Parts: sequence; structure tokens; C-alpha cells
Amino acid sequence: MYIAHTANNTVEVVDGNRMAHAVTIPGCPEASGVLCAQSEGLVFAASRGEGKVLVIDVGTDRKKREISAGSRPNGLAWDSTRRHLLVADVKDNKARLFDPSSGAELRSLALRGRPRWCLYDGKLDVFLVNVRDPPGVALISPETMSEKRFVPVSVPGPHGLESIEGAGRAFVACDGKSLVALDFLKGKEIASVPLSGEPDVLWLNPVMGHLYCAIGEPGVIDVIDTRTLSISGKVTTEEGAHTLTFDSTTQRLYSLLPNANCVAAYSYE
Repeated sequence: MYIAHTANNTVEVVDGNRMAHAVTIPGCPEASGVLCAQSEGLVFAASRGEGKVLVIDVGTDRKKREISAGSRPNGLAWDSTRRHLLVADVKDNKARLFDPSSGAELRSLALRGRPRWCLYDGKLDVFLVNVRDPPGVALISPETMSEKRFVPVSVPGPHGLESIEGAGRAFVACDGKSLVALDFLKGKEIASVPLSGEPDVLWLNPVMGHLYCAIGEPGVIDVIDTRTLSISGKVTTEEGAHTLTFDSTTQRLYSLLPNANCVAAYSYE
């Protein structure tokens, strides 16, 4: 696991199998987002404090280079087809496209508002970027960095974002304490699911058809069934635990507990 440690200005590496801390990667002020490009053996970490993105080699867990990436880079998405990195900036409300091999900025797009989470759908060849206000999801062409469509969301504050790749189905965890399901190809909202509180990180388990939504207050993970679009379970974590990650190979869910200063692992039995 690669963890953006905002308070320590570092990226922390944890061995998920041994549940042991592996290494600290320094030099990431206001670390705010981490993205793993599995096929490339690379990890990208956004540093809001210095307007840069760290490129980390997973073989050595060392920085390969740093990319100057605007004012306050936050959300990251990896175009695995072209090997380009989209960086969403929360200060100037722009999405920028980079070639991480050279650090060159290729293109940019002014967004309609402050961006949050973003992702790339490889089968449909499109970037999805959450916009807080006006609430909605921007569909962006990876080729031209132009907005193909903006899908409005009825609940305030789109935050966490996931999608079923190739299906045109996106899930948006919103500050308004609801999860919204979208058909982004048709540009319409399908359903809204009430959550236990204000959500943050959202992860999809395609094998189980579950979404895991981290909610810091009161400290739970809501489990949403993607087929019935209903809450199918809850996992109690800790007050303030708003970040999680998921290993689809081991079917193990990890939650970061800020008060206990540790990572908790959960698995199906």
C-alpha cells in the first residue's frame, strides 16, 4: 500500500501481506493523492504543498522524478493506453495532462468548478472527473482534453468516484450523505442511496459487486450492493477514518485509522 501522509509530508509504504511498515518516502508536502499504474510499475503521488507530482518506482520505492503540476494538484487518473497522467488541480480548477516519462505538460482543460476524484475508463477511453460545484461529473477526451459531456448530480458535493469499466456506470459519493449512480453514456442519474454520513474514499469490488465507502463521522465503511443499489452491510472503523483501499486479489479491505495511527485489515470469511 502507498499512503499519502498529509501531516508528515511523506508517502508511507506498507506491506499488506505482512501488515508491516516498509519504508517512508519523504519530500511530498501536503501529500494528497496516490495512484498506482500497475502495468508500468509506477506510483504517482500528488503534493499540494509544492505543486508537484512524485513519480515513484515500485521496485525500489524511490523517486524517479518530480513533475511540476500546477498550483495544488490533487486528483490523479492514469491513461493506460497512451501512458499519460491526468492531474486535477483544486486551486485553479484545471485538469492537466502529462507525459510522466519526460514530465512534459501536454494539454490542459479549464473545469466548471473545483475538481475532486477522477479516473480513467480504458474500455470507453474517457476520463471522469468529479466537480464539487456545480455538482456533476465531467467526461473528458484523453486525446484532445476537451469536455465531451457534463453529467449533473442532484446531491451536493461529489467526492469519491468509481465506475464499472466499459459499462458506462459511475458511482459518486457526495458530501450530501448519499451515493449517486449515473449512466454517464446517457447523461442521466439512475438512483441515489442514503449513506451513514459524509463520505470520502470510494472503492469498487467487481468480484462481489460491492462498493466500499469510507465515512469518517461516525467512523464506518458502508458496503453498497451495485446490483440492488442498497446498503448491504457496515464495517465499524474509527472516528475520523475516511481513507481506505482494497486489494482485489486477496479480497482484503484496508482502513487507515488516524487516532490509532495504524492500518486495519478486513477480509471475507
